[in-house]
Amino acid sequence: MHAIYESITIRNAEKADCKQLAAWWNDGSIMAHAGFPMGLHTNEDKIWESIKTDKDDTRRRLILEYENRPIGEMSFRNQGTSIAEIGIKICEKNHQEKGIGRKALSLLISSLFGMGYTKIILDTNLTNTRAQHVYELLGFQKTGVRIDSWRDQLGNLQSVVDYELTQGDFHSFL
Repeated sequence: MHAIYESITIRNAEKADCKQLAAWWNDGSIMAHAGFPMGLHTNEDKIWESIKTDKDDTRRRLILEYENRPIGEMSFRNQGTSIAEIGIKICEKNHQEKGIGRKALSLLISSLFGMGYTKIILDTNLTNTRAQHVYELLGFQKTGVRIDSWRDQLGNLQSVVDYELTQGDFHSFL
């Protein structure tokens, strides 16, 4: 994928991105919302081994750039029957809460609908109300809440909100 809108670019992750991804993924303050408050303890080689098998029809890790600089990551996974599961993380704190996420998600979602997907799904931590607000602005519908459905790195039970979006409900910010 290579999608551009204004100063936002979403592109496939490459080998050269593994150093930055390792820095983000090993930072517990960045990874806490994903359940890894102590980071992933990974390295560039392990990340590349995983990313190099990405394909548009299965799974794709993406780099989110703003003004030609990496500020975060996105991903999509083909769940079959024209459903894509997505994820986003703006890792650079000085780029959070500036409207970039809703535009980047709009760009990703538009691209996925253009690729033939008819439904987009995602989940987020129940405590991540900021993300929930953005998803709902985009038109995502809450399909359920899974209370105490998994344990984070520290053994704490975590709850998740599930969302889905169809093209007819999509409110783009582009």
